[in-house]
This record gives sequence, structure tokens and C-alpha cells, in this order.
Amino acid sequence: MASAGLWMLALLAALVVATGLPVWALLVGVASLFAALGVALSAFDSSVLSAVYPRLTNLLEMDLLQAMPLYVFIGVLLQRLPVADALFGAFARALRPTRAAPSLAALALGALVAPMNGSVASSSALLARLVAPRLTALPAGRGVALVAAAATVGVVVPPSLVLLFLGDAMMRAHTEAANLAGAASALATQRIVNTQDVLHAALLPAALVLLLWALAAWWQGRGREHEVAPLPLRRLLLAVAATLGILALLAAVFTGRLFAVEGAATGGCVLAVLTLVTRTLDRAAWRAVLLDTLALSGALFAVLAGATTFSLVFGLFGTGPWLAQLTQASSWPPAVLAACLLAGVAACAWVLDAFEMIFVIVPVVGPLLVLRLGDAQQAAVLLLLVLQLSFLLPPMGYAVLMAQARSGLAAGTLRVLLGALAPYLAGLLLVLAAVFAFPVLVHKLDEAPAATQQNAPPESEEDLVRRMREMSQPEEPAPTPTLPQRGRE
Repeated sequence: MASAGLWMLALLAALVVATGLPVWALLVGVASLFAALGVALSAFDSSVLSAVYPRLTNLLEMDLLQAMPLYVFIGVLLQRLPVADALFGAFARALRPTRAAPSLAALALGALVAPMNGSVASSSALLARLVAPRLTALPAGRGVALVAAAATVGVVVPPSLVLLFLGDAMMRAHTEAANLAGAASALATQRIVNTQDVLHAALLPAALVLLLWALAAWWQGRGREHEVAPLPLRRLLLAVAATLGILALLAAVFTGRLFAVEGAATGGCVLAVLTLVTRTLDRAAWRAVLLDTLALSGALFAVLAGATTFSLVFGLFGTGPWLAQLTQASSWPPAVLAACLLAGVAACAWVLDAFEMIFVIVPVVGPLLVLRLGDAQQAAVLLLLVLQLSFLLPPMGYAVLMAQARSGLAAGTLRVLLGALAPYLAGLLLVLAAVFAFPVLVHKLDEAPAATQQNAPPESEEDLVRRMREMSQPEEPAPTPTLPQRGRE
């Protein structure tokens, strides 16, 4: 019965491709089907399924989930405010000497705004509305490729919402991998990574990806005459203030001075106040912003609820430990096994978006990848790069589909589109290979851990339960000192 979890994943993938139904509904449906089969075959008791409710309740107490609607609100509001337009105009004016100003400005806007947008879909909508009309002079396929690539920048540039969720998932994956490996393994002596470690690990690879993509955007857009409209002083000041404000917020979250929910709340409040002061949106527009925010946030929460139900049933079959045993007993080299796991992640990401991957696939593959690589930060960055790569693979790549549907630009044939995407895919593959071969690239910004933390083994679930029971026991009252009586002095 341990292999039942793999059949769950296979059925889910088939239904996602064949039906087009919402993923959250398919997650709940597949989990319910296999839960009924598990109870009927006596694989587990039906009473254990009641754990779904407390798992969902505990998830809603996470800071990251409280930040998610705020990130969505920022992304929706940015689509309707002139801030992004002012930023694009300022970047285009500054990059005129390169003779590829619109292409480089689109990539710069994606790098600056995408981490605040929170999702690939939101970034695609913003860039399609704002950037696509400026890219009509490019040959067929190149504009779509640029919009799709710029929309995925938020996957790897910290501190995006995707990175924050992945950091939380990798913390659990690292703990599970250390427990599976045993107390005598090298993983047992490592400090469990946290979200801040993942943010630091992703910075240098993200910078390399942006540098290679800037070269690709310049190469494809160079030598063409582009009209760059003059930027009024008011818009220039708005662009400068917005750039400084976004960079300050991102730096505060990246360095840990602000939590993700605090940074998102600050950005949302600043944008809301700016909108109210300038009277950019009327009552109907505000209503549309709030309704879109509720709809997108509800969709993400629904995926999370479905993924939680799915992972519970998946874990009841014991598929995770079974896969870990197979992985550890395999005679294949660790690098080959890790490459196979990443290829499986790439195949799943071809039909799922980033949040569905983090909620469903990463909890399964993450511990196995950490076991093979022995480095949770390297595993996290590799997963990010593989996600970004899959989103850019036509015809099913999520970012490519969004760019084609929303930009209105000519994509040409599949061969033409693939040729336009080739420089971006090549740069991403180069960084992916470099991180795979040289793990030191993800440790350049590591903080030196204290000796006690570095050598402390991860606490198992049994140890945690025992410690909580000891803390809950009432302390015995100290004996009350008796005062000497006068007659006996």
C-alpha cells in the first residue's frame, strides 16, 4: 500500500491535464477517493481523517498565510495605478543608450515589481497591459518570450511570496530528511534551515539569472528604433520614490528587519494612501480591486486546503518513508538520483503553478532531494530554478500561457516561440547547472551559526512531545520556611 501515494499523484496529474477543473477540487476529490479506498482496505482507521480540521486551523495561524492576501492586494492595485507605468517610463529613458530600452525596461520592471506582486499570474497581467504595447516592433515570439520571462522573475528574486512559502516548506523538508537519515548522519548535525537562509541562498543565483537574461533581452531587442516618450517631472519623481520605497521594503524583509506580513502590510497601506490622496480610483474601481483580491486569495486558500487534505492521505499510506528507503538503498550516484528528482519536479511544474507545486509536490520531493544532496539550501534553490524553467517551456508552461493569452502579441509557431525563448532557457539552464555542480554559490551570504546551534541535532517529534509534557506538569510548591518560636529560642 505504500505505493498508493504515487498513484494519487499520477491520477491528479492526469485529471489536471484532461479535465481543466480547478486544482483544489481535484486535490480534494483524489484525496477523498483514496481515503475511502484506504479505509475499505484497512490501510488505516477512518478516525485519523479527523486530523484534517486541526491541520487547516493551524495553517491559518501562519504569518505567511496572513501575508498572502496582502501580497495579492498589492499586485491587483499595481495593475490599476500609474506607479508601474511611471517606473517603466523612467527605466526606458535611462536605458536609451543601449538601443534596447523597452526590452531591458520590461525586465527591470519585472525584477522590481514581481517580488511585490506575489504570483506569476499577477505579474503576467501587469506586464501584458503595460509592456506589451511597447514591444510590437519585435519579431514574432520575442515579445511573448520577454513578457513570460519577466513575469517569472518573482519566482527567484527574494523576498517574493513564492520564496517565502518555499522557505517554510524546506524547513519542514530538512527536518524530515534529518529524522529519516538517522542520528548518525551528517544531516543530523546540521542546523535546520529557515526562511531567511533560503532568501540568502537564492540571491546570488537570482542575480546571475537576471544578468544573463538582460544580455538575452538586449541581444533580441538591439538595433531597433524605439520611441521613448518624454517623462514629466511628476512621473519621474513618482518613479524615484516608488523605486526607493520598494527597495527599502524588500531589503527590510530580506535582512529580517521586517516579517513578510509586516512588509506586505506596509506596502499595501502606502499604495492605498497614495491612491486615496491622488484620487486615482473611484468607488467602482476600488470595489473591483477588493473583489479581485478576495477572489485570488480565496483561490490560493482553496488550493492550500486541498493540498493539506491531499498530503494527509498521502502520508497515511506511508509513501514518503517508503520513497526515502528506496532512495537510500539505491545504487545510483546521489547526483543522478537528485537529477531524476528534479526532472520529476519539472514535469509536474509544466502543468501546475508555483503555489500548487509548493503545497503538493515539494513536501514529497523536498526531503528526498535533501537526503541525496545533503544541503537543504542547495535543494531549495534548485527547486526554484526548475520551477522557473518549467514555467517557460512551451506549449504548457504557465508563464508562456499567461503571456500568450493576455499580451495580444504575435507568438508565431511553436518553433518560432521556442527559438525566442531559447536564450532565456539557456541562461537559466546555465545557472541551474552551476548551482548543481558548485553548491558554494548558495552559501555566499550564510551567517556563521553559533557552535551550539551548529552541532545540535534536530529535535524529533517524540522529543518535542516529551518536552511539552514536562513543561505542562505543575511544579511542586517550595516548602514554606517556618519562623522560630520565641519559647524555643
